[in-house]
Amino acid sequence: MEAINNLISGGVVQDIMFYVFAALTLLCAILVVANPFSRSPVTSAMFLVLTIISMSGLFLLLHAFFLAAVQILVYAGAVMVLFLFVIMLLDLKEEQRRKIKFFGLAAGLVSVSIVAGIFIKSLASIKLTAEPALEGETYVLGKLLFTQYTLPFEIISILLLVAMVGVILLSKKKLE
Repeated sequence: MEAINNLISGGVVQDIMFYVFAALTLLCAILVVANPFSRSPVTSAMFLVLTIISMSGLFLLLHAFFLAAVQILVYAGAVMVLFLFVIMLLDLKEEQRRKIKFFGLAAGLVSVSIVAGIFIKSLASIKLTAEPALEGETYVLGKLLFTQYTLPFEIISILLLVAMVGVILLSKKKLE
Protein backbone atom coordinates (compact mmCIF):
# COMPACT_ATOMS: atom_id res chain seq x y z
CA MET A 1 0.00 0.00 0.00
CA GLU A 2 2.83 2.37 0.79
CA ALA A 3 4.40 1.67 -2.59
CA ILE A 4 1.20 2.78 -4.36
CA ASN A 5 1.02 5.95 -2.25
CA ASN A 6 4.66 6.70 -3.08
CA LEU A 7 3.96 6.25 -6.79
CA ILE A 8 0.97 8.60 -6.67
CA SER A 9 2.69 11.23 -4.55
CA GLY A 10 5.86 10.97 -6.64
CA GLY A 11 4.00 12.00 -9.76
CA VAL A 12 4.49 8.79 -11.74
CA VAL A 13 0.76 8.42 -12.32
CA GLN A 14 0.52 12.05 -13.39
CA ASP A 15 3.38 11.56 -15.84
CA ILE A 16 1.70 8.50 -17.33
CA MET A 17 -1.63 10.32 -17.61
CA PHE A 18 0.12 13.28 -19.26
CA TYR A 19 1.61 11.04 -21.93
CA VAL A 20 -1.74 9.28 -22.47
CA PHE A 21 -3.65 12.56 -22.87
CA ALA A 22 -0.91 14.10 -25.03
CA ALA A 23 -0.85 11.06 -27.32
CA LEU A 24 -4.66 11.08 -27.59
CA THR A 25 -4.63 14.80 -28.38
CA LEU A 26 -2.05 14.39 -31.12
CA LEU A 27 -3.65 11.28 -32.59
CA CYS A 28 -7.13 12.79 -32.73
CA ALA A 29 -5.76 16.07 -34.12
CA ILE A 30 -4.04 14.19 -36.93
CA LEU A 31 -7.26 12.27 -37.61
CA VAL A 32 -9.16 15.57 -37.92
CA VAL A 33 -7.03 16.56 -40.89
CA ALA A 34 -5.98 13.25 -42.45
CA ASN A 35 -8.72 10.74 -41.71
CA PRO A 36 -8.15 7.37 -43.40
CA PHE A 37 -11.48 5.98 -42.16
CA SER A 38 -13.88 8.41 -43.81
CA ARG A 39 -13.81 11.55 -45.94
CA SER A 40 -16.94 12.86 -44.26
CA PRO A 41 -16.55 16.26 -42.57
CA VAL A 42 -18.83 15.04 -39.77
CA THR A 43 -16.27 12.37 -38.86
CA SER A 44 -13.55 15.02 -38.77
CA ALA A 45 -15.74 17.15 -36.49
CA MET A 46 -16.19 14.20 -34.14
CA PHE A 47 -12.42 13.69 -34.01
CA LEU A 48 -12.15 17.40 -33.19
CA VAL A 49 -14.49 16.82 -30.25
CA LEU A 50 -12.21 13.99 -29.06
CA THR A 51 -9.20 16.29 -29.41
CA ILE A 52 -10.89 18.94 -27.28
CA ILE A 53 -11.88 16.41 -24.62
CA SER A 54 -8.35 15.01 -24.37
CA MET A 55 -7.01 18.56 -24.11
CA SER A 56 -9.34 19.12 -21.16
CA GLY A 57 -7.70 16.09 -19.56
CA LEU A 58 -4.37 17.92 -19.85
CA PHE A 59 -5.95 20.93 -18.13
CA LEU A 60 -7.14 18.64 -15.34
CA LEU A 61 -3.60 17.44 -14.81
CA LEU A 62 -2.53 21.08 -14.42
CA HIS A 63 -5.27 21.55 -11.76
CA ALA A 64 -6.98 24.07 -14.03
CA PHE A 65 -10.45 22.72 -13.39
CA PHE A 66 -12.29 25.77 -14.70
CA LEU A 67 -10.43 25.66 -18.02
CA ALA A 68 -11.14 21.94 -18.34
CA ALA A 69 -14.85 22.51 -17.76
CA VAL A 70 -14.95 25.43 -20.18
CA GLN A 71 -13.08 23.37 -22.76
CA ILE A 72 -15.74 20.67 -22.64
CA LEU A 73 -18.84 22.83 -22.20
CA VAL A 74 -18.05 25.67 -24.57
CA TYR A 75 -15.78 24.19 -27.20
CA ALA A 76 -16.81 20.52 -27.32
CA GLY A 77 -20.44 21.44 -26.71
CA ALA A 78 -21.58 24.74 -28.14
CA VAL A 79 -18.93 25.49 -30.75
CA MET A 80 -18.98 21.97 -32.17
CA VAL A 81 -22.77 22.08 -32.44
CA LEU A 82 -22.42 25.24 -34.52
CA PHE A 83 -19.70 23.57 -36.64
CA LEU A 84 -22.00 20.63 -37.27
CA PHE A 85 -24.85 22.97 -38.22
CA VAL A 86 -22.61 24.64 -40.80
CA ILE A 87 -21.46 21.27 -42.13
CA MET A 88 -25.05 20.11 -42.45
CA LEU A 89 -26.09 23.44 -43.96
CA LEU A 90 -23.42 23.22 -46.67
CA ASP A 91 -24.39 19.62 -47.47
CA LEU A 92 -21.23 18.80 -49.42
CA LYS A 93 -21.52 15.99 -51.92
CA GLU A 94 -18.66 13.61 -52.61
CA GLU A 95 -18.21 14.80 -56.20
CA GLN A 96 -18.16 18.46 -55.14
CA ARG A 97 -15.24 18.08 -52.76
CA ARG A 98 -11.91 19.36 -53.94
CA LYS A 99 -9.03 17.04 -54.60
CA ILE A 100 -5.72 17.60 -52.86
CA LYS A 101 -3.42 19.72 -55.01
CA PHE A 102 0.34 19.22 -54.86
CA PHE A 103 1.09 22.96 -54.55
CA GLY A 104 -1.35 23.37 -51.65
CA LEU A 105 0.11 20.35 -49.88
CA ALA A 106 3.67 21.62 -50.32
CA ALA A 107 2.74 25.13 -49.16
CA GLY A 108 0.99 23.68 -46.12
CA LEU A 109 3.97 21.53 -45.19
CA VAL A 110 6.36 24.46 -45.56
CA SER A 111 4.18 26.73 -43.40
CA VAL A 112 3.74 24.06 -40.73
CA SER A 113 7.49 23.45 -40.60
CA ILE A 114 8.16 27.21 -40.26
CA VAL A 115 5.65 27.51 -37.41
CA ALA A 116 7.13 24.40 -35.74
CA GLY A 117 10.64 25.85 -36.06
CA ILE A 118 9.55 29.12 -34.46
CA PHE A 119 7.80 27.18 -31.70
CA ILE A 120 10.85 25.01 -30.98
CA LYS A 121 13.16 28.05 -31.02
CA SER A 122 10.94 29.91 -28.56
CA LEU A 123 10.74 26.87 -26.27
CA ALA A 124 14.52 26.52 -26.31
CA SER A 125 14.98 30.15 -25.25
CA ILE A 126 12.75 29.86 -22.17
CA LYS A 127 14.59 29.83 -18.86
CA LEU A 128 12.48 28.46 -16.01
CA THR A 129 13.49 30.09 -12.75
CA ALA A 130 10.67 29.16 -10.40
CA GLU A 131 7.92 26.58 -10.19
CA PRO A 132 4.63 28.19 -11.29
CA ALA A 133 1.80 28.03 -8.79
CA LEU A 134 -1.09 26.08 -10.28
CA GLU A 135 -4.33 26.22 -8.36
CA GLY A 136 -7.79 25.18 -9.36
CA GLU A 137 -9.70 27.60 -7.13
CA THR A 138 -12.56 29.22 -9.05
CA TYR A 139 -14.52 30.67 -6.12
CA VAL A 140 -13.52 34.29 -6.82
CA LEU A 141 -14.28 33.95 -10.54
CA GLY A 142 -17.68 32.39 -9.83
CA LYS A 143 -18.54 35.08 -7.32
CA LEU A 144 -17.69 37.82 -9.83
CA LEU A 145 -19.50 36.07 -12.64
CA PHE A 146 -22.76 35.67 -10.75
CA THR A 147 -22.77 38.99 -8.89
CA GLN A 148 -21.08 41.78 -10.85
CA TYR A 149 -21.29 40.27 -14.34
CA THR A 150 -24.69 38.57 -14.20
CA LEU A 151 -26.35 40.78 -16.82
CA PRO A 152 -23.61 40.40 -19.50
CA PHE A 153 -23.49 36.66 -18.79
CA GLU A 154 -27.24 36.33 -19.38
CA ILE A 155 -27.13 38.55 -22.49
CA ILE A 156 -24.46 36.33 -24.00
CA SER A 157 -26.50 33.20 -23.23
CA ILE A 158 -29.57 34.73 -24.93
CA LEU A 159 -27.42 35.77 -27.91
CA LEU A 160 -26.13 32.19 -28.28
CA LEU A 161 -29.68 30.85 -28.07
CA VAL A 162 -30.87 33.27 -30.78
CA ALA A 163 -27.88 32.32 -32.97
CA MET A 164 -28.68 28.63 -32.59
CA VAL A 165 -32.34 29.12 -33.47
CA GLY A 166 -31.28 31.24 -36.46
CA VAL A 167 -28.95 28.53 -37.73
CA ILE A 168 -31.71 25.95 -37.40
CA LEU A 169 -34.13 28.14 -39.35
CA LEU A 170 -31.56 28.88 -42.04
CA SER A 171 -30.61 25.24 -42.50
CA LYS A 172 -34.24 24.09 -42.77
CA LYS A 173 -35.01 23.06 -46.33
CA LYS A 174 -38.13 24.34 -48.00
CA LEU A 175 -40.91 21.82 -48.25
CA GLU A 176 -42.48 21.84 -51.71
